[in-house]
Amino acid sequence: MLTIEILCVGKMSQKWFQDGLEEYRKRLGAFDKVQITEIPEHRVTSDGEALRKEAVEKEGEQILRVLQEAKKARAVALCVEGKEYSSEELAGLIRETKQEFSRLIFVIGGSDGLSDSVKKACAVRMSMGRMTFPHQMARMILMEQLYRAETINAGMKYHK
Repeated sequence: MLTIEILCVGKMSQKWFQDGLEEYRKRLGAFDKVQITEIPEHRVTSDGEALRKEAVEKEGEQILRVLQEAKKARAVALCVEGKEYSSEELAGLIRETKQEFSRLIFVIGGSDGLSDSVKKACAVRMSMGRMTFPHQMARMILMEQLYRAETINAGMKYHK
């Protein structure tokens, strides 16, 4: 069984997001083991570009520690410059990953994104499109798409 991990910066603060994530985690549980790992966000109190970059680098160091500890894992960075995947293509990525790895890690950065070192450490870069989403919403959309991809792989009716 594949372990899908959502490795993300920041906590879920809204209960309705938490409820939605739990619903999709339960649904995905029929196909995969799902875990969510949250890394503390380094808040920047002023507008300085250097401070934001430093915060992204500190978050990146924490993410890299988790990725380095992961055994037999494929990592996917969610970033704007990544490839846009259709639901069917995501299903294919999951199928392919199950043949080669035991763990699939999706990395979602904080409000200022992911460090270059994290992006380089990930085998795949995936974009959710050119629109901007709050990071809590991005988690929800990703979980729904993972469930949709697994229903595609299983030949179920959910996907349209």
